[in-house]
Parts: sequence; structure tokens; C-alpha cells
Amino acid sequence: MPADRNHCDLLIVGSGIMGACAARLVRDARPTARILMLDSGPVLGPVAGQHLHDMPDGELRLRYNERVSSGVQGLYVGAADVADDLGGRVAELEPGMYRLSTFGEESSAMPSSALAWNAGGMGVHWTAATPAAWGSEIPDFIDTDEWARDMATASELLHVNTDPLGDSALRTALITALNDVFAGQSAPGREVQPLPMAVNPDADGGKIRSGPNRIFPPLATGDDPHFELRPGSQAVRLLSQGDQVRGAVVRDVVSGDEYEVTATATLVCADVFRTPQLLFASGIRPPALGRHLNEHVFQTGRVSVDPVAVALDAAAPAEDRAGEVLNTSYWLPHSGEPQPFNGQFTGSVQFAQDGSVADCSAGVALYVPTEIQASNRVEFSETELDAAGMPRMRITFEYTEEDRRLIKEAQREQERAGRRLGRFDPATDSATLPPGTSLHMTGTVRMGPGDDGTSVCDPDARVWNFTNLYLAGCGVVPTALVCNSTLTGVVTAVRAARAAVAHLAP
Repeated sequence: MPADRNHCDLLIVGSGIMGACAARLVRDARPTARILMLDSGPVLGPVAGQHLHDMPDGELRLRYNERVSSGVQGLYVGAADVADDLGGRVAELEPGMYRLSTFGEESSAMPSSALAWNAGGMGVHWTAATPAAWGSEIPDFIDTDEWARDMATASELLHVNTDPLGDSALRTALITALNDVFAGQSAPGREVQPLPMAVNPDADGGKIRSGPNRIFPPLATGDDPHFELRPGSQAVRLLSQGDQVRGAVVRDVVSGDEYEVTATATLVCADVFRTPQLLFASGIRPPALGRHLNEHVFQTGRVSVDPVAVALDAAAPAEDRAGEVLNTSYWLPHSGEPQPFNGQFTGSVQFAQDGSVADCSAGVALYVPTEIQASNRVEFSETELDAAGMPRMRITFEYTEEDRRLIKEAQREQERAGRRLGRFDPATDSATLPPGTSLHMTGTVRMGPGDDGTSVCDPDARVWNFTNLYLAGCGVVPTALVCNSTLTGVVTAVRAARAAVAHLAP
């Protein structure tokens, strides 16, 4: 950044996957644009924006991999509750993931919802699963070819690999067995298959996750003279005048001092909760702000696999998967009404010295779509502040009768799949996890085709009635997702970055 560190061409609030993707696209299009990126949390580990799976810090890496073995997204990130009332002492929080309740939010309706309090956001914690939206998950007001191009750009930014863990005897056996279960229900090309992930091999054969600094390396290297990451710096209010946002009031989290930064354009990609919170605190309150909160249900399960039932070749050697907890990961894409669920499957096997299977298990989880309701929302207090000094949140979230019907259907389908693979008791091997567990929330600042009160921004992610304020991330997604949300969220970052670049044109 230049000598005037508090003026920039583009201000990005949030340093996770979405902010990194937008910064990369703007940098490619405008090599000398001044970009300032703010994040409330401190750097986690020795390298900013580094995925925990690939941290040089062995303890952080080990802790992450232990959590991944749970098969439960809310535990992957190690989201914690802090029982003590933090007051305004967020500077004392260690970097990491925390439940909303830690910050004093009223989140009992979505008890497992969480926030990242660290530079890199969820992008240093995520499992890197990147299935693409399909069918009703794609907004019908965006041209099909345009969406496909933006999805291709998003996939390139994330380094999506369609077969990251490679073939194995275990994967072949489990996929074949599960396709027996779902035969006739899946659309062409939507059968059980390898799970696409933002995971790629390094020179040593390890599997590298795409964290924010892999997407935009200056986050870690600091070698871009026109870019600055400013951790521990909380945007508390956007400064607007008419149809323009001229910058933000920024609070130093440690000292509490506040100052202003100015910007030609501003992109907010904090997360599904803090993005609408910042807009509310700034007096930018379109009718749809915070509404249409959506999340698919997480129906988790674990199966003790019968090698004979799945025709697992016990003579096949176990593959070397150094640094990986799981032997394989694969999925069942949804196919609309005939097969409405997203299957998320994992498998692990251990062989005895004589080559026989000593232990084999599989995770059998289904994501269940839920209906979008304007009444499911996050509201913000006019008078109360949370631990971070922002308007206190209150979450309202409940399922419809149709949602509950689909949950029961998912339980039946999960039991069919579990019994096909081996020993599975729904009473002990299955659970419908609390709302928020998947961390795949969407919709609170959704895009829409027109300013009719049901959306916050236009299809280019520009906030209605503003010329230079853009949003990005899963909160912008207007549809009910069945698949993991990150890749679709990045599509909104692609669209917002393109619009911002046009605004920054000489």
C-alpha cells in the first residue's frame, strides 16, 4: 500500500475464501489497484491465510486432522463455546472458530452456528469439498451460459480437483454398493462418484487444501506493494453518502482506537451473519436484510462395513495416504424430486498383517434441502451490542412440515444405504444434527433480479441503490442449496469482483 495507508481503490471486509478470490480477480485485471483487506481476527498460526491441514505448525495440523475424522462439519472446525461473558474483551480470544453464543448472540434456534475469529476466516478450516450447484440450486434469473462461465472461474480459483484422493479398492467397493441402493433414482451422471475437492498433490505427494493464501498468495508473502492485509481490524460502520459508500470506520481490536479508511469501491464478504450485521450497523437496511436464512439438514451416520457384503478385495494393498485421515471420500449428487438428497460419504480401512481387513467403516451422511422462508432470519438489536461491539444478533430458524417430511425420508434412505454396506443401527449409528452444524448457511443478503424487497443486491452482487458497494459469499446465494455451499458462494465473489473492476476502470 502507498504512504496513505488509509485510502485504497478497493476495500475488502473479510479475508476468507471469498475475499481472497475477489482480490485475486481484481489484481489480475488491475495490477496497480490499491487493495486493503480487513479482518477482525488475528492471524492463526505462523502464516496468514494458510489452511490448517497444511500448517507448518505440527500441533495445529494434528488437531485439525483429528477433528476431520469425526465426519461432522461443526467439529471439523473445532467451533467452541466460551462460557464466560466476554463483554467487549474479544481481543482476548485465541484465533479460531467459536459458536455465535460466545459473542453473546441469541442463537438457540441455530445452536451449532459459528463464526471464524481469525484471518483467513472459514477458509483456513474448511474441508475443501466443492460439489457444484445443479438444477434448482442455480438462480433462474442468471443466464445459463454466464453461470457456467462463472462457475468455471470459481473452480479455477479454488483449484478444484474432480478426483483428489484417487481410486482404491475400498472406494470401488463402496461406490458400487451405494449405486445399487440409489439405482433408478439418480439423473444421468448424478450417481455416486468421487467427491470434487479443492485438494491437489504437492511435490512430496501430500494433499494440499486451497486456503486463502493459495488463492491469493500476497496474503502470506506480503510481496504485493499495492495490497495490505490488516488483521485485528474490525470494520464497525460503512460511511455512506447518497448512493456512494466512501469507506468505513475501523476499530483496532486490541487498542479500541477507531479511524476512517476511504475507498473508491467496497466489497463486504464477512460471512452470512456479519455481512448483514455490518450493513445494519451502517444504516443500510433493505427489507430483505438478514431474512431468508437457509441451511440444509445434516443427517449424519456411521457404518461398520462388512467387507464381504461390499465385495472388498482384502488382498488389495492399502494405499499410502500420508497426512490423510480418510482413505476415500465420495458423494451422491441430488437429482431433484426423484432423489432430493446430497450424500456425503467417507471410508477408511485397516489391514491386518496377514492381509485381511482388520477394520472398515464408512461415514454415510445426507444433506436434506429445506424450504426458503423469509421468517427464518437473523435480526439485529437497535440498543444491545454483542461482545464485538456490534448490534446483537437474534436467530429465528425453524423447519416446515415439508422439511420434516424430507428428514424422515432421508433417515429411511440412510438406513437402506447403511444396511447395504454392513452393520447399521439407526438408534445408535445415526443422528439428525442441530441447525447450524453444517456451517452451510445462505441467503441473509441474497441477490435477486429486481429491487422488490425480497433481495439485498442485484445479480452482480451490487447492493440496491448503491453504485460502489458489493457483497460476496454464501449469504448472497438466493437458492436452497443441497450441496456444500463454498463453490456456489465463490460464484458470487466472481460476479462482485467483475462489477468492482468495471467501477474501478480508469
